Amino acid sequence: MTQGVLYVHSAPRALAPHVEWAASGVLGAPSRIRWEEQHVGRGLLRAEMTWRGRDDTGARLVSALRGMHEVRFEVTQEATAASDGARWSCTPELGIHHAATDHAGNTVLTEDHVRGCMERAGEDPRALRRELGIALGEPWDEDLEIYRHAGDGAPMRWLHRVS
Repeated sequence: MTQGVLYVHSAPRALAPHVEWAASGVLGAPSRIRWEEQHVGRGLLRAEMTWRGRDDTGARLVSALRGMHEVRFEVTQEATAASDGARWSCTPELGIHHAATDHAGNTVLTEDHVRGCMERAGEDPRALRRELGIALGEPWDEDLEIYRHAGDGAPMRWLHRVS
């Protein structure tokens, strides 16, 4: 068993029930999500929901939400003794980014992933920096950052960029 958090950074009001139904289907129980106004855009809501489940729960939550193209979200899953943790970030423009995380929440890149970045970059150091940034999820972090702040005075849990 593991646990994690579903962060819905922005969802149109009409999709909020669909997000709840999707989460309920994955978790096998009604999901009570407390929605708040997302002040970044008119008619948008935001929410956070903690969850507990099997090692595949985070991936299953992402799969259930991925068809909702107007929803910006992240799913985190804590590492266990048997498996790495994970973080999925999704934006309408960029799609889904997945990264393995260690027990401290740091993004972990495998040797093959780093070698792939090096191969795509060739001898260009700027291209290598760009490839590694993509591997670490920097474009997703940049897109989601304004939504993470959620508006003045709104209760929220801060996410910090891993460098």
